[in-house]
Amino acid sequence: MSGLETALKEIMASVEGTIGVALVDYNSGMALGLIGGGPDLDLNVAAAGNTDVVRAKLRAMELLNLDEAIEDILITLSSQYHLIRPLTSRSGKGLFLYLALDRNRANLAMARHQLKKVETDLEV
Repeated sequence: MSGLETALKEIMASVEGTIGVALVDYNSGMALGLIGGGPDLDLNVAAAGNTDVVRAKLRAMELLNLDEAIEDILITLSSQYHLIRPLTSRSGKGLFLYLALDRNRANLAMARHQLKKVETDLEV
C-alpha cells in the first residue's frame, strides 16, 4: 500500500520517458495530485480535458450495454502517448491515473504494466 505522492513519484522514476503523471477525479475534473508536466504540458488542463474522455467512453459503454470495466485508454499522438487508467478499488472509485509519455523514449508495455502495479498498491 502506498500513498499518493509516493505512488506518483514511483511512476515518474520507474517509467522511462514519463513527462508527467496525475491522479484525477473524473467527477470534478480536478487533479488530486500531480508530478511533472511543464511548459508543453499543463497537467491541470490535461486532467480536466481527459475527464471528458473517460466520461465519453463510460457513456458509450452504457449505450452499448457493455458490462465491462475500462482497463486503460490509450491516446497515441505523433510525439507522445497518453495513458488513462481508472482505479478499480472501492476507495478509488471515480478516479483515474493519467500518464503522459515521450513516444520516442517510452516502452508502452512497461508503462501499462507499471501503472497497473501502482494502481494495485495505491491507497486513496
